[in-house]
Amino acid sequence: MSSDQTSIHWFRQDLRVADNPALLSAARSGRVIPVYIFDDPIPQEFRIGGASRVWLHHSLDSLNHTLNGHLRCFRGNSETILEKLCKEYNVKHVTWNRAYDPWRIEQDTQVKAKLHSIGIKGQSFNGSLLWEPWETLKADGSPYRVFTPFYKNGCLNADVPRPPLSAPQICYHDEKLEPSNLDNLGLLDNQSWEADLISKWRVGEDAASAKLKIFLNEGIKNYKNGRNFPAQQSVSRLSPHLRWGEISVNTVWYATKKQLKESPHLSENANHFLSELGWREFSHSLLYHFPFLPTKNLNQRFEKFPWVKDQVGLKAWKSGRTGIPIVDAGMRQLWNTGYMHNRLRMIVGSFLVKNLRIHWHDGQAWFWDTLFDADLANNSAGWQWIAGCGADAAPYFRIFNPVTQGLKFDPDGSFIRQFVPELGKVPAKYIFDPWNAPQDILATSGVVLGETYPNPIVDLKISREKALESFATLKA
Repeated sequence: MSSDQTSIHWFRQDLRVADNPALLSAARSGRVIPVYIFDDPIPQEFRIGGASRVWLHHSLDSLNHTLNGHLRCFRGNSETILEKLCKEYNVKHVTWNRAYDPWRIEQDTQVKAKLHSIGIKGQSFNGSLLWEPWETLKADGSPYRVFTPFYKNGCLNADVPRPPLSAPQICYHDEKLEPSNLDNLGLLDNQSWEADLISKWRVGEDAASAKLKIFLNEGIKNYKNGRNFPAQQSVSRLSPHLRWGEISVNTVWYATKKQLKESPHLSENANHFLSELGWREFSHSLLYHFPFLPTKNLNQRFEKFPWVKDQVGLKAWKSGRTGIPIVDAGMRQLWNTGYMHNRLRMIVGSFLVKNLRIHWHDGQAWFWDTLFDADLANNSAGWQWIAGCGADAAPYFRIFNPVTQGLKFDPDGSFIRQFVPELGKVPAKYIFDPWNAPQDILATSGVVLGETYPNPIVDLKISREKALESFATLKA
C-alpha cells in the first residue's frame, strides 16, 4: 500500500464495507475519502421514489457509523463534485462499483473521461452482479430473452462467480474534511408515514447479514413451496438490502452454497432460491441489452394494446380499496411496510393491467415510489412480465384470478385479516369474495359492503373477458 496516495471511493448502490471490490481497491492504494453524492442525472419519472429516499437516508446513516463518521455526503453533479474533491485533496485515484441503468452507464463514461483528462485514474468494478451482462450471452453473441436458458446456459455454464471479499482495513484521509451533511441531502420530509414505514425494518449492512443468517437457518427449509404464501416466513426479505448494496449478491450466493453443502437435504429449496437470484441477474441483463425496458414494450405488438385511462380505478388500486380482498391486502402491505410479497406483486399487477386494463406504466410508477427495493431492472422487467409484453412471456395471456389465488395461497385468510382488518370476522369461506357471502354472515361479521368495505370496482368474469378481447386485437 502506498500510504502517501489518497483515493476517493464513490459509494452508489454499494452501501457496505464487506465484499466491496471498489472500496477494497481504494483502501489498498493508500488513504481513503469515502463519499456519497446524491445526483439524479435521470428522467424525471425514474428519479428516486419516496420510500427509497427513506431507506437511503437510514442506510447512509448506518454506513457512516460503520465508517466511524468518515462518510462525506454531497448533493449535486457527480462529475463536478468529484473533480473539485480531487483537486482539493490531491486525489490520484477514484473507485466505484458499476450500475447498469442506462443513464448511470453514460455517467460512468463521462466521469472516467473527465478524470482521465485531469490526470486521475478512475476505476469501476463489478460489485452488484454475479455475472456481467456481457458474460451471459448466447453462442451467437445475442442476449437471452427467456429465463431458463439464460440461467442454465448463460449463467451456470459461465465462469463461477467470484467469492466474496473481506472487509478492508481503511486508512482514512487525515486532513480535516467537511461534516457528513447527510441531512442536507433532503431525503426525508419529516412525514409520519416515513417514520412509521421504516420502524418495521432494520437498515444497514449488519441488519442485512443478520437477515441472511436467519433465512438460511429457518426460512429456506420450505422456500420452494412456502415462498408462495404471504403469511408464512419462507422468503428472505433481502430485496431492499440487495437493492441498496448493503449485502452483495455474491455473499448471498456463497452463503447459500455453503448451507447446501452442509445440509444436502435442502437441495430443492436452496437451488430454487439460487435460481431466484438468477432472475435478478436476468432482469439486469435485459435492462443492459434493452435500455428502453422501463418505457417501451419488449414485445412491440403491445404498442397497440387498447389500455384504459381510469383514474378512479387507479386510485382505488393504489389505496387498497378495490373491493377484492387479496388485492387490497397486498396494496396495503406495500403502503404500510414499503414491501410486497412476490406472489402478491403478481396478483395485484395482473388485476391492474388485465382486469382494469390500466397501463403497466402506472403500476410501475407506483411501485417505484412506494417500494424500498425499487430497482429499475427488476421493476421494469417484472411489470412487463405481468403485462405479458416482456421477456419470458407465457404462450397465452396470463390472467390471475384473485379469488382463487387467495384461496390457494392464503387459505385461512390470515394475511387478508392482517391488512384488511374490516374483514377480520368474515369466515374463511367468504373472505376472498365477500360479495358472495349471505347477508346474515356479513351482518354478523360487521361488514356492510359499500360502507365498511367497498364493493368490487369491476366484475372479475366480465373484466377478464374484456381483457381477452383486447388481447385478441393484437393478433388481428
